[in-house]
Amino acid sequence: MSEPAVPKPPAGGNGRLLPPDAGRDRPLFLVAAILVFLACVAALGARGAWVQAQTWTSDLESSLTIQIRPVDGRDATADAEAAAEIARSLDGVRDATARTREHALALLRPWLGEGNLPDDLPLPLMVEVELDSETVRAGSFQPEALQARLDEAGLAATVDDHSRWAAAVRRAATTAQTLGLALLALVAGAAAAVVAFAARASLAARVDVIDALHLCGAEDRFIAGLFQRRFFMLGLKSGAAGAIFAGLVSILVSIGGSPADMAFFLPQWAADPFELVLLALAPLLAGLTAAVSARLAVASDLRGRW
Repeated sequence: MSEPAVPKPPAGGNGRLLPPDAGRDRPLFLVAAILVFLACVAALGARGAWVQAQTWTSDLESSLTIQIRPVDGRDATADAEAAAEIARSLDGVRDATARTREHALALLRPWLGEGNLPDDLPLPLMVEVELDSETVRAGSFQPEALQARLDEAGLAATVDDHSRWAAAVRRAATTAQTLGLALLALVAGAAAAVVAFAARASLAARVDVIDALHLCGAEDRFIAGLFQRRFFMLGLKSGAAGAIFAGLVSILVSIGGSPADMAFFLPQWAADPFELVLLALAPLLAGLTAAVSARLAVASDLRGRW
């Protein structure tokens, strides 16, 4: 006795066997779009943290600071100028600028306010040293050599090469990236769980159609494929909506500007191919996640049903 043939999809496609249900699909579409939006924001935020950290680290590594300590009987301004001359005489230094007492007061003003420091209070002066790009790339500049020259000149000066600040920026960027990727993984897991629940609910709502297909000889993989294709299209559409909204939000944030202390936690639009590729892949990844989740959930229920 020959086995019953598996039914073939009708001419109009699988939609007639498993027609969409707007009443159930609309809330699922909205939830999936929100999850894709959050996933894109997390990915763009992690990317923004990396780009911002690279910029800050590059700025720190391409410069160093000389601190001129006030000493009784010496002119701190003259010492700062002398330190700048010594720095400019070294190979690999592009420029050195001696800052005045007014500059030091301006740095303290945001913390202490206007007029809260006495005029005779001794303040250290700063000398900003800029390194040329080739020296930075080669890493050939030795702050110890500059410190030795300053000591030989009898200056009360300390060289800060910003290495500790660069390390702190890298740690902050790594933390922000880890948080962004963890949020991305959590959102993906939540999306898969939501789709699996919706697929099981859709299977229960169409149990009469499923029973009829099974009686006609349809195998479990054929029935699971119907749900897989349906939820793939739903995930594709909701993914496109969420990705477009995330792109618009990131562009608006970048145009409006963001405080420096929030730069690691806001989606930044860096205007490079990464953002375009990410947003273009988001709908496809959402569709694949929905398809796989739906197929696994339906296949599991069908095995328990018969």
